[in-house]
Amino acid sequence: MGIQFTFIIKVLILALGISLLIKYASPSLPPIPATSGNALIAVLTPAIILAIALLWRFWKFHQHPVE
Repeated sequence: MGIQFTFIIKVLILALGISLLIKYASPSLPPIPATSGNALIAVLTPAIILAIALLWRFWKFHQHPVE
């Protein structure tokens, strides 16, 4: 129970830090122009990252199968 609680606290602290960074640091960044290329990058990047992660796990699993 203690390990789960500390994990949840760590995740909440990380989420708070990221949200504060977005709230206070993002206004000082230059605006991103609304182009179709930028929209395509924003939409496809999470899917590409997830595909790479899953392919990496698939490759690692087949390299060292669990017995």
